[in-house]
Amino acid sequence: MTLKVYCDRMSQPSRAILIFCKMNGIDFEEITINILKGEQHTPEYKAINPMCQVPTIVDGDFTLFESHAILIYLSSKYPGVASHWYPSDLVERAKVHSVLDWHHANLRRGSVGVIVNNVMLPLNGVPSNPQAAEEAAKTLEKALTVLETFWLKDGPFLAGRSQPSIADLNLVSEVMELELLSEELHDRILSPYKKVLRWVEDTKNATAPHFEEIHGVLFKKRKEIRELMAAKSGKTE
Repeated sequence: MTLKVYCDRMSQPSRAILIFCKMNGIDFEEITINILKGEQHTPEYKAINPMCQVPTIVDGDFTLFESHAILIYLSSKYPGVASHWYPSDLVERAKVHSVLDWHHANLRRGSVGVIVNNVMLPLNGVPSNPQAAEEAAKTLEKALTVLETFWLKDGPFLAGRSQPSIADLNLVSEVMELELLSEELHDRILSPYKKVLRWVEDTKNATAPHFEEIHGVLFKKRKEIRELMAAKSGKTE
């Protein structure tokens, strides 16, 4: 049976799964769950993933959610997966796990908070909580600093690796979500982090042409959001 991937290309972890599958020639069926329309809360999808989140995979009788677990499973199941994605060496594998464990409580928490306070709430006419916005900005700044000075200090990819791992896919998809910010805010946040910017480009190149293809929906949404925000700004002037 063909692997089924329930996802939304606007979702950071969904993009990581899709890029991985395409890079490794894994045959799969992509089933879109539009999270902006709330399709993750339908009874049909809830029966597949009671957490009501994306991505989810269904591989025969086996259902799995949480993107880190999915990438580890796919790396381990398919013999054609290149070893750099999920190294067999115990020490190198542990390094990849350490980045993944760090991801959710740091980079993801900061980036999601910044997106919510600077994009989602304003677009929906909801005032941002200044304290929450400040805390999110500080969390993101701290995470990007750790990314710059620690995770990327020994090589072009995370944890000193010479080729990308599943950790790079997850974290670079997270950083790419910041494209939804205004151009000015995006550049102000990321411009101090030269290694991070270089890593993003290196990961894009290492996963071409799939990176650009999978992020196409995000780039389209970025244009729409920036136009909407500019229009809202113009109305208030």
